[in-house]
Amino acid sequence: MDGTGRWAQRQNLPRIEGHRRGVASVRRTVEECARLGIEQLTLYCLSSENWKRPQLELDFLMHLLEQYMIEERSIIMGQNIRVRMIGRRDGIPETTLREVDKTIDMSAANSGTRLCLAINYGGRAEMVDAVQRIAQAVERGELSASAIDEQCIARHLYTSGMPDPDLLIRTAGEMRISNFLLWQISYAELWVTELCWPEFEETVLHDAIRDFAARDRRFGGLSPS
Repeated sequence: MDGTGRWAQRQNLPRIEGHRRGVASVRRTVEECARLGIEQLTLYCLSSENWKRPQLELDFLMHLLEQYMIEERSIIMGQNIRVRMIGRRDGIPETTLREVDKTIDMSAANSGTRLCLAINYGGRAEMVDAVQRIAQAVERGELSASAIDEQCIARHLYTSGMPDPDLLIRTAGEMRISNFLLWQISYAELWVTELCWPEFEETVLHDAIRDFAARDRRFGGLSPS
């Protein structure tokens, strides 16, 4: 969800106001994905590299996340949305984690769109954690080295049990992956818009989905004749 700070600066507003406006884009996008029956929506909320930002900004981001978890519960439950979080929990305030966990627990039985929040997430860190868990299983004699294949690795990632993304949307014209779901997006289609995240509306989401639907996804093979 790129460009919240840049959008605010263009409006001569403080960066935190861009983050505040970005929450409205989250609300619109989540509700529209639920209405369309999208199986899963993963939002990159905070990367493991974002801790380099000013503490005031980080505190505000954590406050926004906590506030969102509380204020959106009725909508999440009403729209049958399941919430899940991926990323390392260390560094995230206990009060924020408490509200995230409460929403995850409340929505666990829901069967609609899965809303996955990537918080303190990094793709390389995810792979390191997966490799460590696999190595520990081998040390305990629960797993043999010859049994380690792609499915085994996938089971040990944060996203175990989730589908791999079909479509990766980047706002603010960013043309890089930024350490996001490095294993999972190996065959995802990329779609980039120059609009900043606070400007992302339902019509833009529709444009991305229509463009995706028109693409020829070959997964390394040939197009059907």
